[in-house]
Amino acid sequence: MAVLAYWLGSSGGNGEGAAPRPSATPTPSATLTTAEVFKRVGPSVVVIQAGKSLGTGVIAAEDGTILTAHHVIKGTKDVNLTFADGTKTKAVVASSNPKRDVATLKPAKLPEIVVPATLGGAVAVGAPVVAIGNPLGLTYSVSTGVVSGLNRTTEEGDRDLGGLIQFDASVNPGSSGGPLLDARGLVIGIVVSIADPGGDEAFAGIAFAVPIGAALGGNEGDGPPGDGPQI
Repeated sequence: MAVLAYWLGSSGGNGEGAAPRPSATPTPSATLTTAEVFKRVGPSVVVIQAGKSLGTGVIAAEDGTILTAHHVIKGTKDVNLTFADGTKTKAVVASSNPKRDVATLKPAKLPEIVVPATLGGAVAVGAPVVAIGNPLGLTYSVSTGVVSGLNRTTEEGDRDLGGLIQFDASVNPGSSGGPLLDARGLVIGIVVSIADPGGDEAFAGIAFAVPIGAALGGNEGDGPPGDGPQI
């Protein structure tokens, strides 16, 4: 299956959604409804426009560092951010790891209230998940599903991206780099790709995320092929 270098990051759209209002983010300790997860984590989600590439990011630290997918910002220095409160600013790439398809961004300006997401959490097959992103330009879209499998591998050029979480919450071009969340609102992965058997960049019920531990520099893992191209 051919790999499309900018699937999630390369398609834009004109849809707009209401951005959630910033609020304090206490350490989650109980299962939340999807609406509660969105209310808690939505203020941490960022819209990324990198050249012609549209993607998503999530605030991962108190200093405003943003975690996203490498292919969203690959090949461009023109990175623009829109925070949940409407604040717009430029950003520079602070670090990039193509091997794991993750990158971090440093904003030139921060919103008045910085709401970092809470990272980490166990992942189990069958567990519920929530994805927040900007698919096809429809900002702050929420979808739900379950973890379908672990340690999946997708093709990326002449190499494989391994150790991925497979899930079935709907994501599409523009969702890349967004957070995959568990039922407590913890970021358990960074969305990077979909399986696209029809070759039309449309969601077919199979998506992949880099586990948050790997995104932060932990072990990548290894597993059976998932046959999913980058989005």
